[in-house]
Amino acid sequence: MKPLPRLELNGAVDGDGHVLEPPDLWREYLEPAFRDRAPTIRADDAGLEYLEIDGAVSKIVRGGMPAGLGAMDRVAGHIYERPDKTGLKYVDEAPLGAMDPLERLARLDQENIERAFLYPTLTLFWIAECEDEALTQACLRAYNRWIVDFCSGSNGRLLPVAQLSLGDPEAAEREVFRVAEAGAAGVFVAPFQWTRRPLGDPAHHRVFSAAQECGLTFGIHPSLEPKWTSPGRFGEYTSGKYAFFLNVISADAVRHAFTSLFQYGVFELFPGLRVAVLESGAGWVGYWLDRMDTVYASPQGFRVRELLPEKPSFYFRRQCWISGDPDEKSLAAIIPGVGADRFFWASDFPHPDHPPDYIPELARLVGELPEALRSGFLGANALEAYRQA
Repeated sequence: MKPLPRLELNGAVDGDGHVLEPPDLWREYLEPAFRDRAPTIRADDAGLEYLEIDGAVSKIVRGGMPAGLGAMDRVAGHIYERPDKTGLKYVDEAPLGAMDPLERLARLDQENIERAFLYPTLTLFWIAECEDEALTQACLRAYNRWIVDFCSGSNGRLLPVAQLSLGDPEAAEREVFRVAEAGAAGVFVAPFQWTRRPLGDPAHHRVFSAAQECGLTFGIHPSLEPKWTSPGRFGEYTSGKYAFFLNVISADAVRHAFTSLFQYGVFELFPGLRVAVLESGAGWVGYWLDRMDTVYASPQGFRVRELLPEKPSFYFRRQCWISGDPDEKSLAAIIPGVGADRFFWASDFPHPDHPPDYIPELARLVGELPEALRSGFLGANALEAYRQA
């Protein structure tokens, strides 16, 4: 078993780490009226685990897939390998710090990371298959109560970010006020909504208003999505055999949701709203801002100009932050030109869709930045983005 790499630089803050929710979370935290419909992990007749959602077998998370959701350490060789891979279980394969807050603090100490903002795992999966909005809202309330409890004894080193669903904007608005009182560091949504309304739609403005009033940063974080969200230009191109393609293009959903905020003039309506763009890489944002500014100035941009008196890049530099992956080779060249105080890094631990060497990659990336920008990217920008400085 290899030891965890240790960062030689001080002041690191993980802007987007994850937990693996305990399988009994919803049975313990759901309101009684919904408890018998709780998301949970079960095993089929062959012993392979699957996710159950409202009594139905997941169409996505099955065939033993739950055991791989925390596989980053296994890929890196930081946990013991089992000779028999047929019986791997979700709980048994959870790496250090994925399910236990004291272990997570121990992991931060070993890696020399001061603080971490925490996001879910299973909750990013079942939301793509739960069409009952009342159940979704109840399950998110349960998760949000649990993640606040998970972080509560960490002396501010573990920072909970609550998840919302905009399928019922009034319920989401209430949840913003509740989690702000409970101690959440921020809130976030998946890029899609079952209503098929874009993120910036006026139906969601009451939620932005609540986040602004409570001082909670509003994040956009990728999730699994219903099949209808996938583009149809390649036909049925959504099965697991296309995992490489689908994973590479998954950031498109975040970009679309983010861009809709400009289309609907959200940043002018809510000048105190802070937005974090998460787990989608960051190297694209320079081109994206240039493109938005160009279209804004063109004849096609007249409707947006009526809503936003300034160019989109102005609002990005005033109200937005973006997380970068430590393995992005072009990022050091992009950060100074776009706005150095708008970027922070994130590990995505323990998810297997990122390489496990985020510590040495982070050291490399920070070393490529001008010295004056290093502390911001390493930790100060994330703390500022979430008003935790």
